[in-house]
Amino acid sequence: MPKNWLSALARYVFILTVALIAYAAVLLLAGKNPILAYIDTFDFTLSSWYGFSEVIVRMTPLLFTAIAVALPSRAGLINVGGEGQLYLGAWLATWGAITFTNLPASVFIPFLVLLGFIGGGVWAALAGFLRAKGYVNETITTLLMNYIAPLVVGYFVYGSWRSREPGASAFPQTAAFVQEARMPRFFQTRIHLGFFLALLILFIYWFVLEKTKWGLKIKGIGGNPEAAKRMGIEVNFYLIAVMFVAGGIAGLAGMSEVTALHGRLRAGFSPGYGFVGFLISWLAGGRPLGILAMSFVLAIVFSSGSLLQITQGVPFAAINVLMAIILFIVLMKPNLRRLMS
Repeated sequence: MPKNWLSALARYVFILTVALIAYAAVLLLAGKNPILAYIDTFDFTLSSWYGFSEVIVRMTPLLFTAIAVALPSRAGLINVGGEGQLYLGAWLATWGAITFTNLPASVFIPFLVLLGFIGGGVWAALAGFLRAKGYVNETITTLLMNYIAPLVVGYFVYGSWRSREPGASAFPQTAAFVQEARMPRFFQTRIHLGFFLALLILFIYWFVLEKTKWGLKIKGIGGNPEAAKRMGIEVNFYLIAVMFVAGGIAGLAGMSEVTALHGRLRAGFSPGYGFVGFLISWLAGGRPLGILAMSFVLAIVFSSGSLLQITQGVPFAAINVLMAIILFIVLMKPNLRRLMS
C-alpha cells in the first residue's frame, strides 16, 4: 500500500478514535455506560444481515451528499448546501411522480433520476452564479439556502400536494407514489438502486478528476483561478457547471429517499444527511475511497441513534454531539498533521 494511503488511513483512524473517546466521556458525564453503548451499536449494525443492510441504506444519501461537497472543493468552492439541494431534488422528483402517473417503470425511474438531478442542480447553480459574478460567496449562499429549501417543500406538502385520501395520515404528506415510480429494492432488504447509483457516481467522480482534461481544469481552477484564467480556461463557466453537477448529485440523495424508502414526500424527511455529507467530505479530504469508508462509519453512527435511545436511554440528539466532536477534530486537521508527522 502506498505511503500516502497509509498516512491517510492513520489520520482517519486517529480522528475517529479521538472522537469516540471524547464521546465516551460525554456519555459518562451523562451517567451512561459508553462500553455498553458501543457494544449495542456493534450488535445492532454489524452482527446481522438486517443491521448491515440498514447501514447501507443510511450510507446511500451520505455518499451522494459527500460527493456533492468534494467535487466543488476541487475547484476551490465550499458547498455547504447539500441539505437544501437534497430537498429540492426530492421536491422536483415528487412533482414528476404525482403528475405523470401512467409511465412505465423503465421510463419513470430514469425520468425521476433526471428530475432529482435538475432540482438539486439548479438550486446549487444559483449559488455558483452569484459566486462567479462576484456578488456573494458560495459558502454563505449555500448555507442560507439550506433553510429555504425545506420551507419550499413544506409549502407544497402542507398545501396543494397534501394527501386528501381517506384514512390518510394526519401528518402532512403527499399521496403515495404509484408502484412504477418506486425505485427497486434488492436482497429482500431496503437496499435500493440508489446505493449502486451512488457507487457509480463515486467512480465517475474519481475518473473525471484523475483521467480527463475537465478534471485537470477543475483542479487548476482550485489551485490558482487567476492562472487558470490566463491559460484560457473559462473559470466562471466551470464554477457554475461544477456547482450544478454537485447540487444535482445531492438532489439524487433526496430523490432516492422519497422514491425508494418513503414512497411519498414528507416535510422534514432528512435527519441532516446534507450536513453529515459535508463532514464526511472534509474528513476524507475529498478522496473517493475515504468518502466510501467514512460514509460507512458515519452510517453506523446514524443507524445506532434510535437503538441507543431504547437500550441506554441516550437521546438521539447525542449523535449530533458526536458529529460535532468529529467536525471539531476535522477543523484541527492541519495541527493533527503536524502532530502525526
